[in-house]
Amino acid sequence: MSNGIKERLDKCEYYQKFDAYKEKILALSNDSLEKTIAVALALCFVCAILVSFAAVALRPLQIENKAMDMKKNILEVAGLLNEDTDIHQAFAQQIEEKLVDIETGDYVEGMDVATYDQRKAAKDPAQNINIATADDIASIKRKAKIAKVYLVKSGDTIESIILPMHGYGLWSTMYGFLALEADGQTVKSINFYDQAETPGLGGEVVNPNWRALWKGKKVYSESGEVELGLVKGVVDTSRPGSEYNVDGLAGATLTSLGVSNLVKYWMSKEGFATYLDKVRTKGEG
Repeated sequence: MSNGIKERLDKCEYYQKFDAYKEKILALSNDSLEKTIAVALALCFVCAILVSFAAVALRPLQIENKAMDMKKNILEVAGLLNEDTDIHQAFAQQIEEKLVDIETGDYVEGMDVATYDQRKAAKDPAQNINIATADDIASIKRKAKIAKVYLVKSGDTIESIILPMHGYGLWSTMYGFLALEADGQTVKSINFYDQAETPGLGGEVVNPNWRALWKGKKVYSESGEVELGLVKGVVDTSRPGSEYNVDGLAGATLTSLGVSNLVKYWMSKEGFATYLDKVRTKGEG
């Protein structure tokens, strides 16, 4: 037992009360039903206390590991992750976090970008927006008013833009990132860090070979419409418009549709289109 947990147990009122009754339990006859029941209940009680205190003691470590994993996923989709990469150092030196008002496309000041949680905000009525059924092609029902985006920069010039996006597949809401070149039009990479689609089918959204097919694809048509999405089967690169198409996931029609829909939603005016227009106009973040 760690010293931290032991110290908390020593201060626990219920644990102290149990300690006071321990001698009474031990004084009972080993053959008595009363002692058998008392020992069983006492064991359950002590185990419950130990588990609770362990959870509290390990909570900071769990939060740290979650933050580390998120940074790792962002560095990976940005193409900045190697085997010997120091996650915290690389993220601090190469990634800039920004908060964006989805409706206006403007950066939000006066909020702590490091602690802002977009997923939690999407569940908070004070921080979210209900999406009209006709517009909700990603099947998410509501979204946070403010999104967290990530910029890879050289001085004041943006080199790539990493956008969070999510939407429903066959079995689950898929959460991921889409990395774009500085033009806000050309795909650099895609990554889904949280999904529960069928392994070997829809779960192939995490397959590096499939993810590699996205590199160089275009998001918007000349008229500004979102054209990027998956097609059934393999893309025929000789056909006009193939620059907007990615191979669908074999045997996973609904997951493929879900990926197309979430990309179209978040790249539209409902998502980041207004923000990307402003980034292209200014050329800096």
